[in-house]
Amino acid sequence: MALLALMSWRGIDGMARAQSQTRERADAVVTLQTALAQWNADLDSAAVLPRTQAIDWNGQTLRLTRRSTPGDAAAVQVVAWTLLTSQGSTQWRRWQSLPVTTRADWQQAWSRAEAWGRSGSSDGLGSEVALLPLNGWRLFYFNNNAWQSATPSSAPAAGSAVGTNTLPDGVRLVLDITPGAALSGLLTRDWVRPTLVAPKS
Repeated sequence: MALLALMSWRGIDGMARAQSQTRERADAVVTLQTALAQWNADLDSAAVLPRTQAIDWNGQTLRLTRRSTPGDAAAVQVVAWTLLTSQGSTQWRRWQSLPVTTRADWQQAWSRAEAWGRSGSSDGLGSEVALLPLNGWRLFYFNNNAWQSATPSSAPAAGSAVGTNTLPDGVRLVLDITPGAALSGLLTRDWVRPTLVAPKS
């Protein structure tokens, strides 16, 4: 009887651990799917406006100008994605500004996004969310029928003669998910500029 009780306890313990691991993995998958859905939504809503930048990558932080709400041409937001280390954990994070309607306000939000990407500190004029633990991430732009590593010099600088409000034809995101987490390994996600997708008949 004692042996049967011990075997039963081990079986129940194993089932409980398996259920816990399954729950943890399911939660991680939902978090990843939500983050990637937001990533796509930000790129899909990128605003191409005169005398602003739609996209900028400085090697650490990606900044985007996007419509505040679909179909609203009056207000835009600046969003930023970066990798920040805090309390021994390196996480992929997203920040967004309050909606802005003037170029001066946009410029301030654009600068805040860059500062946040360097330090992770926020002045209360935006909101941020930690997404998932990563070892690193890389970006590639698709232009002229080829993928190229997104380097700080590959995005047009503000005020340059070349169109500063252009978007690449595609953006490839490569995430190096931290080993030991519920999910791990490399994940690649490609985004294609919506205007390049042929409408369905």
